[in-house]
Amino acid sequence: MATGLIGRKRGMTSIFDENGKNIPCTIIELGPCVVTQIKTDATDGYSAVQVGYDEKKEKNTPAAMQGHFKKAKTSPKRKLVEFETFPNEVKLGDTISAADVFAEGQFVDVVGTSKGKGFQGVVKRHNFAGVGQATHGQHNRLRAPGSIGAASYPAKVFKGMRMGGQMGDVRIKTQNLKIVKVLAEKNLVLVKGAIPGYNGNFVIVEK
Repeated sequence: MATGLIGRKRGMTSIFDENGKNIPCTIIELGPCVVTQIKTDATDGYSAVQVGYDEKKEKNTPAAMQGHFKKAKTSPKRKLVEFETFPNEVKLGDTISAADVFAEGQFVDVVGTSKGKGFQGVVKRHNFAGVGQATHGQHNRLRAPGSIGAASYPAKVFKGMRMGGQMGDVRIKTQNLKIVKVLAEKNLVLVKGAIPGYNGNFVIVEK
């Protein structure tokens, strides 16, 4: 990842632009994040900046990770992510806020985990139409997948066949979302459009 920060999805709202057009926006609480490690080619084989977000109880943090955070002179963090670079040079223990990295008008990518839907059938999972009411008396065919393969040849179901199964709860990156407002004092960023996940979900915003 290039440059970015960790945050949480806080919900949706809408604001009016200068032309009076109503814009749907997602509210993201972004940072403040703490620099917990600076990786270099000499010591780690690659360059990166590791940042941490969201407080975590020390009693729930493994001893090795407690030492990791003490090196950075910060409290344990719940979420750690590595980024390649930052606009300004950062040092171990520095705090980075949303306004330090992002500005209004920029386009960003948002990474999150989609809402889990459990085991779903083909109508919900793959937008199959079902058969409407033309079932000719069959009572259990309305949302069934229908035929899934041929007969004795090829005698198998081809890989990738659209069938029922686990839906959601996967990592998704939504690209090219415009930042319409940055509320620096509250560490809030408003991006145009929707992002994956439920309210309170961890997200990664990168540019």
